[in-house]
Amino acid sequence: QVQLVESGGGSVQAGGSLKLSCVASGYTDSRNYMGWFRQAPGKEREGVAVIVPYSGSTWYADSVKGRFNISQDNAKNTIYLQMISLKPEDSAMYYCAAELYSGSRLGAGYKYWGQGTQVTVSS
Repeated sequence: QVQLVESGGGSVQAGGSLKLSCVASGYTDSRNYMGWFRQAPGKEREGVAVIVPYSGSTWYADSVKGRFNISQDNAKNTIYLQMISLKPEDSAMYYCAAELYSGSRLGAGYKYWGQGTQVTVSS
C-alpha cells in the first residue's frame, strides 16, 4: 500500500522560506514522476514542481522558477520542496503526488496523493 506523508508547512511572512518533505512508503518506481502540487481555496490544483528520482530531472511551474527547488533523497524515499522568497500568492495546501498515469507531468494525472500540508504566507 502506497502512502505519501507531507510535512513542513506553516505560516511565514512574505520573503520567508519553508522546506516541505514528502516521505513515500510502499512506492518504489523511481523512474516515474513525483512532485508537488498546490491548491488554494476556490482555485484548481496546480503543479508546482516534479522530479524523476532515478535521474534527478526536474520541472517547475513558471510561477515558482528561481524560488522553489525540488530534490530527493532516494535512500530515505523522500522528496523535498525548498521554497524561498515566498509570496502571499504561494499560500495554499501543498500536496505530494507520485506515479504519473495520464496527461502532462505538471498536471493532475497522478495515481497517489498525500493528505497535504498547509502553507500560509502573510504580507
